[in-house]
Amino acid sequence: MSHEPIQTLLNANKEWAQSVINDTPDFFTQSATGQSPKILWIGCSDSRVPESVITTSKPGDIFVHRNVANQFNLNDDSALSVLTYAVKVVGIEHVVLVGHTNCGGAAACLKAAEDAAADTGAPQPETPLTRWLSPLITLVQSLDLSACSASEALDKVVQANVITQVDNICNSEPITTAWADPNAKKVTVHGWVYDLARGHIDELVYREAQAQVLTRPLL
Repeated sequence: MSHEPIQTLLNANKEWAQSVINDTPDFFTQSATGQSPKILWIGCSDSRVPESVITTSKPGDIFVHRNVANQFNLNDDSALSVLTYAVKVVGIEHVVLVGHTNCGGAAACLKAAEDAAADTGAPQPETPLTRWLSPLITLVQSLDLSACSASEALDKVVQANVITQVDNICNSEPITTAWADPNAKKVTVHGWVYDLARGHIDELVYREAQAQVLTRPLL
């Protein structure tokens, strides 16, 4: 096993830290005193969607939670604890749920739904990954994709997933409590799709306490 990739990261970190110090000498000492990001990013674990890189953000700008296929399940204590802390302690003003094109998790769920519909072969063995993706497979099975090409079907699954996860976030205790309290800081929930082929983020939906605004479908 080569340790070269690890050493490359460590060397790059030292170079990056020095470049930050050269540009802003007190950046790290100030950063160490606390954080006050305005945005919580809930995204996919995919290595091609690094939130700080694609938005040119600095450490301290974005509070982050990422997982396979950018899921937000109401029984997931990990995601709920992040959202609770972000809203009630950090004081974020925006939650962005970010999916992306060509999502491997969404593609796997699309295939699983197709296999189940065709009743081909034995069911997949239960693993942490299959349990995690089970709600998304159920979502795929609820969609009418019969007239779609393979790429169109995947795009629709990605978009439907984003909207569903935004719904879940809006129905979570931290958000419903914040929206019900007239004295609480206002929080807006956004649904975005990052286009890997263009490098651009498109807003699909956003929701506020008293309003719901949908943009046009990306397809």
